[in-house]
Amino acid sequence: MTITTHWPIPTKVRTGRRAFTLVELMIGASLGAVVMTGVMSTFLFLGRSSANIRNYSDMETQARRALETFAEDTRQASAVTWVSSTSLTLVVNATNISYVFDVGAPNSAGVYNAGRLTRTVGGTATTLLTGITSFNFQAYTITGALISDFSSASARTTANGTTKQLQISLSAVRSTQTVASATNIVLSARYVMRNKRVTA
Repeated sequence: MTITTHWPIPTKVRTGRRAFTLVELMIGASLGAVVMTGVMSTFLFLGRSSANIRNYSDMETQARRALETFAEDTRQASAVTWVSSTSLTLVVNATNISYVFDVGAPNSAGVYNAGRLTRTVGGTATTLLTGITSFNFQAYTITGALISDFSSASARTTANGTTKQLQISLSAVRSTQTVASATNIVLSARYVMRNKRVTA
């Protein structure tokens, strides 16, 4: 007797295509938005920081060069002529060198931040520092006493003869639309007019 066994024929199980559910899509979109927000915030922060660093670097570079130039001229100067507390002329090797602060014009908010310090030699003016909001020269006698009166011609004449040390005091600012203004306050060292003869 022959026994025939019929194995069941396997049938192909059909399954439906799997897709994201609405909840999964919403969760994925929310996570993507959070990640993109973080990336954009970081990008904007780095951009603003970079702009601020550029502003500070520009101010520091200009201020350093201006002070170095002024220090060199002052140390070699044999005479000084005061025009005001923001303008003077040094005599260096029989050459007149003028330093003048120009306040500039106010911006839309009425703030003066376009001032500049210029150095003029032989009729040629060179801008040493820009974006200055406040500026003045400070003069001292040979004993270190502050000379503060430049209001009249006689006071300036007296200052011309008694000035032995000079100092610069200023504030500068750099503005960018996307970042807060970068400010810098500079108070230079006192520079001695080595070639100028004065009496105590």
